[in-house]
Amino acid sequence: MDNQNQLYEVQLQLTSDDDQELRLLTDQIREEDSGGTGWQRLGDLLLTIGQFNEAEELCNLLLEQTSNESEKAIYYHQLGYVKNEQGDYEKALWYHELGLEIQQKTLPSNHSYVAISYNNIGFAYRNMREYPKALSFYEKALEIQQKTLSSNHSDLVSSYNSIGLMYDNMGEYSKALSFHEKALDIREKNLPSNHFDLASSYTNIGNVYQKMGEYSKALSFHEKAFEICQKTLPSNHSDLATSYNNIGLMYDNMGEYSKAISFHEKALDIRQKNPPSNHFDLASSYNNIGTVYQKMGEYLKALSFCEKALGIFKKTLPSSHPDLATPYHNIGSVYFKIGEYSKALSFFEKALKIDQKIVPSNHLHLATSYNSIGNVYDSMGEYSKALSFHEKALNIRQKNLPSNHPDLATSYNNIGGVYDSMGEYSKALSFYEKAVEIYQKTLPSNHPSVATLYNNIGRAYRNMKDYSKALSYYERALDIWQRSLPPTHPHIKSVKESIEIVKEKIIKNS
Repeated sequence: MDNQNQLYEVQLQLTSDDDQELRLLTDQIREEDSGGTGWQRLGDLLLTIGQFNEAEELCNLLLEQTSNESEKAIYYHQLGYVKNEQGDYEKALWYHELGLEIQQKTLPSNHSYVAISYNNIGFAYRNMREYPKALSFYEKALEIQQKTLSSNHSDLVSSYNSIGLMYDNMGEYSKALSFHEKALDIREKNLPSNHFDLASSYTNIGNVYQKMGEYSKALSFHEKAFEICQKTLPSNHSDLATSYNNIGLMYDNMGEYSKAISFHEKALDIRQKNPPSNHFDLASSYNNIGTVYQKMGEYLKALSFCEKALGIFKKTLPSSHPDLATPYHNIGSVYFKIGEYSKALSFFEKALKIDQKIVPSNHLHLATSYNSIGNVYDSMGEYSKALSFHEKALNIRQKNLPSNHPDLATSYNNIGGVYDSMGEYSKALSFYEKAVEIYQKTLPSNHPSVATLYNNIGRAYRNMKDYSKALSYYERALDIWQRSLPPTHPHIKSVKESIEIVKEKIIKNS
């Protein structure tokens, strides 16, 4: 039975938002010290051009030589930015807190530099995946900015985006959308239509719509971002690769796998030409291509790409890093598809263990792992365990997602599958029908997931010996799969065999 094992895919934001801390910091340095020393301006320059080790050495030297508290605050924030770039987020937080401590003693509580410090601390917590803490500091910054800045100031845009990203990471998509739309509204009023920052806003909004299951809207925003990137960036620019990546994800979600592969390969081509080869973005391309090949039934290719992604992550990340959960989960998905259930379970449990350390107990990442583990137990014949894990996944999704989200349909489908395996066919059909209702509202009629559901309904009717209804659903599944999957896909062979069996039953009973 194909229970639509769900995969992690890697979404990316365009880089203008990710560099906001540096922009705010360098703005502060220029404003505070426009007549200051060349050494301070050199530190600013080293940060801007990415010479972080040299910047760190210079800042430590200048800290030893100055007794001026305002200068010390600047150097602490510069060191915080360096440590963020080096991946030492706890040390980054420590430096930013030292800078804030000085500013709280020497500046009014609503000073713009205090807001910048709050933003810097929020950025460090964001990198540590402590999203509620990050949100708290971003909100403190926004509170000051709303009192001291004009309503269309660019620093407000940065805060709106940061808060939007935190709500996105916390699974509160309506709130995320609201803040990203506030940022976009200011940018559309103040920037030319092909400005790169607009592409960044379109990307953020597209990512939220994707997580809300509104794939057509998501694709529309990602295409707007892509149009700007194509006009304004060189053909091998990393942000153009990000745009290709995000459109590839949308086609994947919409079941258009050939288009998805095409866009992901364009992203990969750019990333392979731009060193370093151990970069996170390169790993994300390998991962995303692997997930599409898995859905296309090309499991060896899928495993190869997912293992490349894991290799890069293992070289660059500590063993408990949150980003390792993604390749572990996807490799588990491939092993599940090829029937190696013990290996699949091992990889899914590795992913779950990492996620349980870093996200709240009702986070959607946990639902994905619970869903996958439930699928394995179902296939191993351990139905009580399977049902328990699928119900955990459903419970989280019901609390966090709109009532017509495709992931809810996945949970209903999987619970139906377990009841089918247990011989409780009426219960199975009840859950399948809930899934059908959602898919009819949210997915294209020829989406492979719709075919999976029809196949499962066909199997339930076949088990109930209602062979005419079984044949009808099997044929609908075959029609969709033949239009959306490669002709060698295992699903097509399997449903053809099922059709032959029920046809024989119909003839025998006539």
